[in-house]
Amino acid sequence: MRDLAGCFASQAARVAEAACSATGDSSPVAERPTQNAVTCFYRTVLSTRKELLTRVVWSGSGHHQAAASLAVTIQDATSNAVESQLLQKTKGSRCFVAGGSVIGLHWDVSAAKYEMGPEPAKNFYVVMIADAEFALLLGDRCGELVKKDEGAPPVAEFSVVGRREQVRGATLYSTRAQFGGDGKKHDISIRCRGDELDGDDAELHVAVDRKVLVSVKRLKWNFRGNQTIFVDGSTVDVMWDVHGWRFCDSSHCALFTFRTRNSPQRRLWSEEELAQGMMSGFSLLIQAFKSR
Repeated sequence: MRDLAGCFASQAARVAEAACSATGDSSPVAERPTQNAVTCFYRTVLSTRKELLTRVVWSGSGHHQAAASLAVTIQDATSNAVESQLLQKTKGSRCFVAGGSVIGLHWDVSAAKYEMGPEPAKNFYVVMIADAEFALLLGDRCGELVKKDEGAPPVAEFSVVGRREQVRGATLYSTRAQFGGDGKKHDISIRCRGDELDGDDAELHVAVDRKVLVSVKRLKWNFRGNQTIFVDGSTVDVMWDVHGWRFCDSSHCALFTFRTRNSPQRRLWSEEELAQGMMSGFSLLIQAFKSR
């Protein structure tokens, strides 16, 4: 099988075993967080300089379980026209018009391999063609559709600009993210010590490549905050909000956000930007729903 240079490998999150206890002790318990949904945001610039924003959502409901659904939403950055497609079959092709562009989607997850959660880790592809250009290439089997033969459509510029993960259960989370343009992925882990977050000993620790870069003491009072870290020369703003855990509101959800800073002056980001996932630079949002 011939692989196309520049074909993106999947960014499957690896969610580690939980390690928490009701008394705040560091001994592990036999519980794993369940990854329910992964949303990836991509920006494509065609040769005409037309810009497309694509959202790919993998959703499921259990450990080591194939995706229950795959949804693709395409937005024309100029006209703001939006087209959404729910791809219920594990393999197929579909053509439609989105924002004045002729779109072709080709996908095959029928034999995909999964690690934990609904996003495939290998043996799959999702390919999008826009106006006779390859606009998005996902998976390790892109070469099955993308040939290097003469006359093949050109490959447009595309990049991942954001990622949102939804996990449930426990208070230790682990994933991978690429902050800079060097293609290097970094291991990220988030740990909340002390299940009773109103206790004086509750703490939050964020580590990148096993090095703790953010430590929050007395989480009872510091349940919201932000801090700047540096990863391989990239400035990354980290925001945490465990209000949903601390006050046991209806969501039981904590938010952890990582965002590369696109300018020295700009530090924070708006809720609208987070919701749309279409910010400059790269952002990672983890929505952690605590078991009740």
